[in-house]
Amino acid sequence: MAATTTGTANICPLSNPSPSVNPKPSQKTHLSLFSKTLQKNPFFPQKQQSLTHKNNFTVLSKNPVSEFFTTNKEYPDDGFGSFDDDDDDKPREECGVVGIYGDPEASRLCYLALHAMQHRGQEGAGIVAVNNKVLQSITGVGLVSDVFNQSKLDQLPGDMAIGHVRYSTAGSSMLKNVQPFVAGYRFGSVGVAHNGNLVNYNTLRAKLEDNGSIFNTSSDTEVVLHLIAISKARPFFLRIVDACEKLEGAYSMVFVTEDKLVAVRDPYGFRPLVMGRRSNGAVVFASETCALDLIEATYEREVYPGEVLMVDKDGVQSLCLMPHPEPKQCIFEHIYFALPNSVVFGRSVYESRYHFGEVLATEAPVECDVVIAVPDSGVVAALGYAAKARVPFQQGLIRSHYVGRTFIEPSQKIRDFGVKLKLSPVRGVLEGKRVVVVDDSIVRGTTSSKIVRLLKEAGAKEVHMRIASPPIIASCYYGVDTPSSEELISNRMSVEEIREFIGCDSLAFLPIDSLNKLLGNDSQNFCYACFSGKYPVKPKEMKVKRVGDFVDDGLNGSIQSIDGGWVKGLQNQDKVEDVIASNTSKLPP
Repeated sequence: MAATTTGTANICPLSNPSPSVNPKPSQKTHLSLFSKTLQKNPFFPQKQQSLTHKNNFTVLSKNPVSEFFTTNKEYPDDGFGSFDDDDDDKPREECGVVGIYGDPEASRLCYLALHAMQHRGQEGAGIVAVNNKVLQSITGVGLVSDVFNQSKLDQLPGDMAIGHVRYSTAGSSMLKNVQPFVAGYRFGSVGVAHNGNLVNYNTLRAKLEDNGSIFNTSSDTEVVLHLIAISKARPFFLRIVDACEKLEGAYSMVFVTEDKLVAVRDPYGFRPLVMGRRSNGAVVFASETCALDLIEATYEREVYPGEVLMVDKDGVQSLCLMPHPEPKQCIFEHIYFALPNSVVFGRSVYESRYHFGEVLATEAPVECDVVIAVPDSGVVAALGYAAKARVPFQQGLIRSHYVGRTFIEPSQKIRDFGVKLKLSPVRGVLEGKRVVVVDDSIVRGTTSSKIVRLLKEAGAKEVHMRIASPPIIASCYYGVDTPSSEELISNRMSVEEIREFIGCDSLAFLPIDSLNKLLGNDSQNFCYACFSGKYPVKPKEMKVKRVGDFVDDGLNGSIQSIDGGWVKGLQNQDKVEDVIASNTSKLPP
């Protein structure tokens, strides 16, 4: 689509939006804009202003670096695994973004919103605030509460801000890669925070470097800033459109300039992004509605797939980036990533997981005395299972929320040390009982086997595993860090072989056809690539980790140790064709 500066008044087109949230707009193929005046607010004066960017402001960046001490040591696998292995036996949350326009406490509200979305990334956090046309940035490695304190937030005044919590899916986890990124170009400065992953990142970066671009990070997000800088389109938001037309993959992004906040979502809508509004009229964008709830913003709607939303003193404008007939929203948001109190893709996450558990109880019943969950992500599905099976739900496993990645290991290796740090069995609930334990997913199977062993050592008579998702047989390339196909246990073993490996008395996964039936008319709008190996956007160049690769913990390591251990994404595709064929037959067309 050629970017232009004119258009007609209409909403960004989207097919099959969630009926409870998004009205179905009319289909347009040309650039379209609509403008809506915001509620009266001292930060929205009704005075006209040119869209031309000015050069009379600067960028200030503050990147505090903390000292980190670790006693972690590498040692050969003794058959019991390590804490790091346990911690890496789930798909990693992608990232979380937030943007706020029109509130004098913008940076503090960003801080709170990032707190609410801490589950989406624990390796780094950052906020960029705009004050007097100056973009000021503070980023750091660690949790939100580690990076920010009162004095740091005092350094971020202004009524506009964006924020980011990070888990790396592309690039090393060093401080320089912590977002938001801020860059200056000939028309001013821009900050960006990105949730997702670009599958054509290497191609784009190579072309930019051939033309003289210099990169400061190993993150795919930096490519977007370079594309904006070289774009000839005017005004600024059309530069974003121009840049996004060259991107392939998943991206939900928020941008900030000296006077504008912009939110954009890729045409497939892989990753979530919602819009809300505070009582004073301030506009808020966030990855999840739980962030809106914490800062008392009312949820209005999703940012549509392929939509660019721009907020400035004149209100909110929507521009169609690229209409696409089939949204492909990440089903794992409902299975694992999002908090239960969030609404994602127009659906309650709590209700989805509860229904997953009910389906498991119907499809894979077993005689049992008690239902427990692997906390925290398996709890809601376990509640649904217990209610449907009419069996008591109890807390058979207690999770410690105070375990970090840095700890003092015992001089003599304790079996299942890492799992025991995080999960403690309750003997009074388990002893002599036939136990159903519900978890959200199985990735490598190492943690599941240790959990089964813990339960049996605590006196459980039988242990029956129920998994509230279909088997994961393929890697994700759209902003979720999953292992390579060789490491996915469901790609290498049948359900019975997995049961034997884990050591449980029975094992059942959520059937794909039951999942589709539960989603109803929305089932076509979800991405099931991790269950099928069928990718909506082909990851021709994307890279995935090889078996046994270095796992960066966000505190140490180098770009060589990460990039040096990656391989071409589809080199193992032939090995999973048989598994794909058996799964795709049950997926929606």
